[in-house]
Amino acid sequence: MRSTVWRVGRKWLLCSLAVLASCMLGARCPIALGPRLPDAPDCPLMPPDSYWHVSVEDLPVHPRSDSWVESIGASDPVHPDFGAGLWQGGPIGIPYTTAGAETADVPVQFGYEDESDPGPYPIPDDAPIEGGPDATGDRHVLVVDRNACILYELYDAHPEPDGSWSAGSGAIFDLLAYELRPETWTSADAAGLPILPGLVRYEEVAAGHVAHAIRFTAPRTQRGYLWPARHFASSSTDADLPPMGAWFRLKPSVDLADFSPQTRPIVRALQRHGMILADNGSPWFLSGAPDPRWDNDILRELRTLRGTDFEAVDTSSLPTDPDSLQVR
Repeated sequence: MRSTVWRVGRKWLLCSLAVLASCMLGARCPIALGPRLPDAPDCPLMPPDSYWHVSVEDLPVHPRSDSWVESIGASDPVHPDFGAGLWQGGPIGIPYTTAGAETADVPVQFGYEDESDPGPYPIPDDAPIEGGPDATGDRHVLVVDRNACILYELYDAHPEPDGSWSAGSGAIFDLLAYELRPETWTSADAAGLPILPGLVRYEEVAAGHVAHAIRFTAPRTQRGYLWPARHFASSSTDADLPPMGAWFRLKPSVDLADFSPQTRPIVRALQRHGMILADNGSPWFLSGAPDPRWDNDILRELRTLRGTDFEAVDTSSLPTDPDSLQVR
């Protein structure tokens, strides 16, 4: 194991060993041991006892659940916002890449500099941009330093002729640490959360297990946020609108047998780990990474799920500390 990983992640490693030991002894394991990227096998996508990997199946229903579901769209279908091929000239989903010692650090100029982590950032020359190089949307760029296990994320990212980049905002996350963003800070996402750990990726679905909560969007949100979110993106104080960080789970009445092998792990993850509201956008849009191996026709099975199939959960019992992503 690299010395950098050991130095930063000793607490994470000891926790992982403890969890693994309890699982081997037959204990019910409320957290998963964390997925890895194929190109960064030493780096978990956040610690195994972080909110990303906790089970929310036994949490109580949030008192505002019905109104939040109604505001997002009770009859609206779930939409897998990822897939194979191109849509309007760009890949379908939010892409990511990795960087190593050979990747040069480049300066980044931010529009929201006061809430962005300063550069430089290790952005490969061929780093994929959400929507493609000519996109006019969110233009996220996600990069994992596979040696240091550091995640770099940019919003509205644009390469400049001199080799530097400009972006609306940017955030740096230690994948082995527990700190949340500073209070009220955004990230490359409206809620102030990392994006990559919440993406559905093909390789985890192919392995039959999506071991994390999933990022999703809603058209209208509240001027507020719930742990683990740190930032809002609305001027409305209507309590019937969900705040950033609102957490929803798929009801257990949904039968997994109704879904194909490529969608069943996603449906199970929505029941066990749920989905976290991270940005304003179209209703019930699930975020994932583009991959040529996705079958877009099969992914459409997820559209049989409707808003009424979900309920918001009360996560107030989960955090060990309001400034930490660790769960009890």
